[in-house]
Amino acid sequence: MELKVTTLDGKSAGTVDLKDDVFGLEVRPDILHRMVRYQQLKAMAGTHDVKNRSEGARTGKKFVKQKGSGGARHGDRKAPQFRGGGRAFGPTPRSHAIDLPKKVRVLALKHALSSKAKNGSLIVVDSVAQQEAKTAALRTTFGKLEWASALIIDGAAVDQNFALAARNIPNIDVLPIQGINVVSILKRDKLVLTKAALEALEARFA
Repeated sequence: MELKVTTLDGKSAGTVDLKDDVFGLEVRPDILHRMVRYQQLKAMAGTHDVKNRSEGARTGKKFVKQKGSGGARHGDRKAPQFRGGGRAFGPTPRSHAIDLPKKVRVLALKHALSSKAKNGSLIVVDSVAQQEAKTAALRTTFGKLEWASALIIDGAAVDQNFALAARNIPNIDVLPIQGINVVSILKRDKLVLTKAALEALEARFA
């Protein structure tokens, strides 16, 4: 698959050949769904907690004798049925993460890249390096390129001026190649790869 390379000025910068086994797969929504669920569950903090019967601050004394009161038999006031008592079967801190084979995770990333290439939302730029960290100028550039919602992936290190200028622009995400993931790709309308990012991806899947 051949794709044109552009610059941030909108000028042509040649072409690149994309590998069909990475960018030309028939997209499988089920694989993407499994990966999105895996990422979202792994990102959950899992710090929710309530006090159970043993953690309450109330006294542990038996408040009514076992028999002869004419009422039910009870122990202390920390029982769940009493106001101020502990919570029965409440949530406790835990990890929500699920397992997903590495081969499936790699395949999901390929399908996400293929989905962007298939619908024409994949863009390759020569470089995103900037002379100055000017948000207003970069917003104007994105407007001309029609990048209203985009994920921009650079090489091993993102140009600092570009990262500073882009971080306050809504619906624009900037990541190094190490941070590329399925959720971030699907979240934005366009996927922008620099030539350095493309070379790193090809080396990763080689």
